[in-house]
Amino acid sequence: MNQSTRYRSFTEFYPFYLDEHSNPICRRLHFIGTTLALIFLIAAIATQLWWLIAVGIAQGYMFAWSGHFFFERNKPAAFQYVWFSLLSDWCMWWQILTGKIPL
Repeated sequence: MNQSTRYRSFTEFYPFYLDEHSNPICRRLHFIGTTLALIFLIAAIATQLWWLIAVGIAQGYMFAWSGHFFFERNKPAAFQYVWFSLLSDWCMWWQILTGKIPL
């Protein structure tokens, strides 16, 4: 990502996000981490053990960031574009789940 590039909309940002996740192993790690985060969120709501949300977020980032550091060898976009990255992660997760993006 060029430091001078500023994304103003999700529509502008998402193609960049997908490019930053071109490695299939990175995408798999993101998918696993996001799925586990969702499971922890559901478990927290079902059990009212709210600390499970923090565990879900932590492990989700652990999977995602390990994909960037070890396989993509890039800096996660979440460091600069927190909300666009979160939205993009869920969008990519859905597109993987529905077969639009291959694992």
